[in-house]
Amino acid sequence: MKAFRRSVVLLFVCTAAWSASLRDLTNADASTGLRQALTQGANQAVSSLGKKDGFLLNTQVKIPLPPRLAKAEKLMRMAGMGAQADDLVLAMNRAAEAAVPEAKPLLLDAVKSMSVDDAKKILSGGDDSVTRFFKAKTSEPLMLKFMPVVQKYTANADLAKKYNQVAGKGLQLGLLKKEDADIDSYVARSALDGVYKIIGQEEKAIRANPAKAVGGLAKKVFGALGK
Repeated sequence: MKAFRRSVVLLFVCTAAWSASLRDLTNADASTGLRQALTQGANQAVSSLGKKDGFLLNTQVKIPLPPRLAKAEKLMRMAGMGAQADDLVLAMNRAAEAAVPEAKPLLLDAVKSMSVDDAKKILSGGDDSVTRFFKAKTSEPLMLKFMPVVQKYTANADLAKKYNQVAGKGLQLGLLKKEDADIDSYVARSALDGVYKIIGQEEKAIRANPAKAVGGLAKKVFGALGK
């Protein structure tokens, strides 16, 4: 019963946020404001990550060795394989940087397709609702877009060869299972996680300070949410 009441209250709050709290804006203007904010987040993620060192020099999204290899990294370095590990990390991050520009069209298409219902969920969904919206709309198609780019880059950079060299040492040390590693999927998924992370950071910044929104209507929408 309590859960039901909370659901009713949430529905009421959602409606209120759309009408009372945003009473100075039409539904169309509120949707436009949200689209401005979503576009800002998408553009920021692509522009900051889809360039040289976009991943490599950003400690929040830098792609490390795969988890099982990371556990073996210290021993690998002690065994004189530090340079190989560093080369592998560099190549993985370069592959991610090359893939990210492919995200922009799909992210912007998701913004254009946002429905009024999507907008209401974003308004009432908490600090990460924009990020969850993008994940729901773009996660699968973005993986399909990223994989060929990553695979092309890894082939040109001999990433698979480098990975196998490092992984071989991990196997020798008994710290890596042979079936554990699909380096292309690991890089593509990590790149995708990085995109969503940056979008999430932009979303939180706008919610905390609506003045950081680029569009005028976005400022009004997120300003109204804080009232």
